[in-house]
Amino acid sequence: MSRIQKTFERLKPQGRCALIPFITAGDPDPELTLPLMRALVEGGADIIELGVPFSDPMADGPTIQRASERALKHGMSLKGVLDIVRRFRAENELTPVVLMGYANPVEAYGGAFAIDAQAAGVDGVLIVDYPPEECVEFAAALRRADIDPIFLLAPTSIDRRFAEVAAIGSGYIYYVSLKGVTGAGHVDFDAVARRIPAIREQVGMPVGVGFGIRDGEAAARIAAVADAVVIGSRIIEEIENSPRDEAPSRVAKFMNGIRTAIDGARNQTD
Repeated sequence: MSRIQKTFERLKPQGRCALIPFITAGDPDPELTLPLMRALVEGGADIIELGVPFSDPMADGPTIQRASERALKHGMSLKGVLDIVRRFRAENELTPVVLMGYANPVEAYGGAFAIDAQAAGVDGVLIVDYPPEECVEFAAALRRADIDPIFLLAPTSIDRRFAEVAAIGSGYIYYVSLKGVTGAGHVDFDAVARRIPAIREQVGMPVGVGFGIRDGEAAARIAAVADAVVIGSRIIEEIENSPRDEAPSRVAKFMNGIRTAIDGARNQTD
């Protein structure tokens, strides 16, 4: 059982929803990423999604695009991301780390990626522009390295896509709550609530919901129906708007508010 799967197994009997924050590795600079990861854990993160910066992040809105630009300006690469995970893992053996990014950096890295990611302590990989039907071999390589291949599902996904994801994915499903890019639009909470049970039943794994979640109220409404809440753009805005030395503490405080909100939502539904 992977570290991700153990996390969901630990939370389930407690009636708790997982909190999965996203930050971009190397933003605002490489030296601050590890303190920010510590802050996420301090604030209540159960799993961390660590973005691999890319020059053309087509699924991301302006906020995460800016984060990628800052990270790339400081020379952050996939190898650098793995180095950060290795350092984090040396001090934290419990919190799973999922790399989230695009195919180009992984393909440029070469065939050793899965083995090197395993050695660094990566627990899951989500490649936004790798549809399941085109990456069966890649997913198999990840599983051989004890890494969960994680996939996106969207409001427009059809039953065939559910089956494809169920066949080669593991860990959890990332359900995109709205059409468009990260940080955009308003979540239709009723539509998400209607969709989650069918996804959970058809894919047979926990469902995390992200895109458009910006505050405790939204996180709580998602937590009432999903297995995990994913929040990214709003955290990056917190980093952007903080003095560098204060960013970790402000992120921890923001995260703590989200954690309190989603735990409160679950308590109300029990």
